[in-house]
Amino acid sequence: MTEKPDLRAAVAAGVGGSEESFRALLAAIVEVARSIFGAKASSILLLDEATEELVFEAVVGEGEDTLLGTRFPAGKGIAGWVLATQTPLVIEDVQQDPRFAKDVAEDSGYVPSGLMAAPLMHEERALGVLSVLDRPEQSLFSLQEMELLGLFANQASIAVDLLLKARKANTVLLQSEGDLEVVARLAAVVDALEDEKRASGIKLLNDLAGTLGA
Repeated sequence: MTEKPDLRAAVAAGVGGSEESFRALLAAIVEVARSIFGAKASSILLLDEATEELVFEAVVGEGEDTLLGTRFPAGKGIAGWVLATQTPLVIEDVQQDPRFAKDVAEDSGYVPSGLMAAPLMHEERALGVLSVLDRPEQSLFSLQEMELLGLFANQASIAVDLLLKARKANTVLLQSEGDLEVVARLAAVVDALEDEKRASGIKLLNDLAGTLGA
């Protein structure tokens, strides 16, 4: 039966494309954040709930060649504290802060001096952390800067939520052979219908496709 692999490939390709676009959006957010704050680097860490780790999902500036995809325990470091407390934070000298995970920074090849970080929140869930590292020394922190960081974090939260949904949909498609068989059989039955019944069946399939794409 040829319909099943064709349907699987088409839907999986659509989900995969969505994931790539969301990843590109995260990369754009950290790039703009770094530029706006005049910082040396900016990054987005995403919580992997299955392993209870934070993963560098988007990195620009210092460390971008080595940090992307790097993982460390979610309860570790300043990012772990921001995630757990769901509280934004500004530190002018991370070396003096006991929460700083120096070993993680050293492993990445880049040890920052100061940072700003904000949790990525969606429906009261902390999805990850947005960090801006090493702003210009002459730049004094202000409440306006924290508000701006919060706006970037809000945008990143939307993209992260969509990225997670795309990944979840892709996992379901790859693992649920039986579900795909049902969809393929349904498509074949609808195609054999006539007039109004066929139109109603096509609408049902379109709604299903929209749900999978979301």
